[in-house]
Formats: sequence, structure tokens, C-alpha cells
Amino acid sequence: EKLQQLFNHRMFIMEQDEYKREGIDWDFIDFGLDLQPTIDLIERPMGVLALLDDQCFFPKATDKTYVDKLVEVLSKDEKFGKSGFREEGDFSVDHYAGKVVYQAENWLVKNKDPLNDNVTALLEKSSVPFVQSLWGDQFSGMVASANRTRKGAFRTVGHIYKEQLANLMTTLNHTAPHFVRCIIPNHKKRPGQLDATLILDQLRCNGVLEGIKIC
Repeated sequence: EKLQQLFNHRMFIMEQDEYKREGIDWDFIDFGLDLQPTIDLIERPMGVLALLDDQCFFPKATDKTYVDKLVEVLSKDEKFGKSGFREEGDFSVDHYAGKVVYQAENWLVKNKDPLNDNVTALLEKSSVPFVQSLWGDQFSGMVASANRTRKGAFRTVGHIYKEQLANLMTTLNHTAPHFVRCIIPNHKKRPGQLDATLILDQLRCNGVLEGIKIC
């Protein structure tokens, strides 16, 4: 969502600002594509990721208690949706590309990324230098273990991902990026076959059609 926000800002806001500076007769087009509400829903202190991390610290927490907490805290957010009785997913989020339904099964386990301590210790003592380096202090500090607490090196997958994304966005915001949009021609992975409906749907979802209107 953040990368799409960067694309939208570069293509739809900065491009039109450039037209204005160059004195081009241009009526500003507001596509209403501000993705900050969705980003806030995911990243804010009591958002989707923060609540997931919070549940990981409770021994009796389950995927269901996590979903219940999401509904309790985020139900009034316009970008968040509670799945109906007959829907397969647990909740939904309105992204740029549209509404996405999520199933929270095993989210807590995956976010903790627990590793058996015996296996970790064995790999750290490997006779292969490369394998040993992978499991040194620097890496082990990034791995979330089920037996670690807040006082230890418990860093969830979500936390590590947010840090990496923040670093990536800092780098991108200090560059002049060029965007390459990859379009899947068909789901059969065969050459020479173009699924027009599939292609058009991708062009709509990734902002290419709006970019064409400006360029």
C-alpha cells in the first residue's frame, strides 16, 4: 500500500505540479487516491499489525481472540470490514486495488516465527562457516522465538517487516524512481494468449489508466 501511495504521489500529484510550473494549460485532476487511511489502519498504534504483535505476547491468545480484538477496536474504521456469517474470511481491508478478505488462521504462530532452540543451537555450531554466520548473534536477534519475552530479543515478523519497509521508503524518497508495471497476460502461463478482461483489471488496479489520463 505504501509503494502504491508513492506511485500515486509521483504520477498523479508531482506530475501535475510539474505541468503547472511549466505553464501548461492544465486542469488539475483529483483522482481521490489518497491511501493514507488504509496505511493508518494497518500501521497505527492500535492498527492491524500492532494488535497482532500485542496478541503474540499473551500465552492464551488465539487467532480468534485476535480477530475479536480487531473487530472491537477497528469496527468503526471505514476501511475495515467484519466478515459476514456466511463469508469465508475473518475480516476485510479496503486496499487501493479493492476490498481484500483475510483469513487469520495461524497468524499468531507465523508472526512469532518460533524456532526450536535445539535446532537453532545446532545451526549456530555448524562446521560450515556460511551456515554458522547465518545463525550468529546479529541474525538471532532478529528472529522471534516463542520462549522470548518483552525483555529479550522478541521481535515479531511484523515488526521486522515494518522496519525494513521504513528503510526502503526512506531510500525511495531520496531517489528519482522509475516505475515498471508487470502485467500477467493470462493465468495459464502460455505465450501468445491475452486475456483482455484480466489485463484491464490489472491496469485499473495498479493506477496505469489514471496515469494515461495525465500523460
